[in-house]
Amino acid sequence: MKPVYAVILFLVLFSAKAVSQEVKPITGTKQIFLETKVVHGDTLPHITLHEISVVPKWKFRSKKEYRKYSRLVRNIKKTLPYARLAARKLHEIDNHMQTLKTDKERKAYLKEAEKKLFADFEQPLRHLTVSQGLLLIRLIDRETGDTSYNLIKEYKSGFAAFFWQSVARLFGSNLKADYDPDGDEKMIEHIIILLDNGML
Repeated sequence: MKPVYAVILFLVLFSAKAVSQEVKPITGTKQIFLETKVVHGDTLPHITLHEISVVPKWKFRSKKEYRKYSRLVRNIKKTLPYARLAARKLHEIDNHMQTLKTDKERKAYLKEAEKKLFADFEQPLRHLTVSQGLLLIRLIDRETGDTSYNLIKEYKSGFAAFFWQSVARLFGSNLKADYDPDGDEKMIEHIIILLDNGML
């Protein structure tokens, strides 16, 4: 071990040991206790660093794009929690469905789960604008890894999926479209990364 590193290591270990041996902490200071690992006979402080995403600022090509971005930020803040909640609920439903043995039990459980979801979310989702509703469809795809069309088909029926796809087409959306973070949804993905990192 190089002498400079040995001195730095000694200071770090000594200061950590000194803090842990104090009986009365100094008022107004924060104590941090480090985990240690023994490597080749040396005791080293061990700190797990969390991943940090480095995201460049979005380069706006026009005022119109800036307004679109600002609107998206507001809409994503409103709809992303619902999309993530939907993904959690679907995961819970899938897990419970695997414990059921007959089709009759599965249908009864799905009917009950649908009633409960409807009761819990009908009112807040009715207050979404059309653009927020369309965004929510895309975010559900992002969070679940499956298109809304496939989810409706799996949990309801092929006819229900066809019906809602027809309705979505009237509003200029497509329930079969995959979420594309490098294509059409690049701006959405950028905003979500910033939100998740507390940068917006």
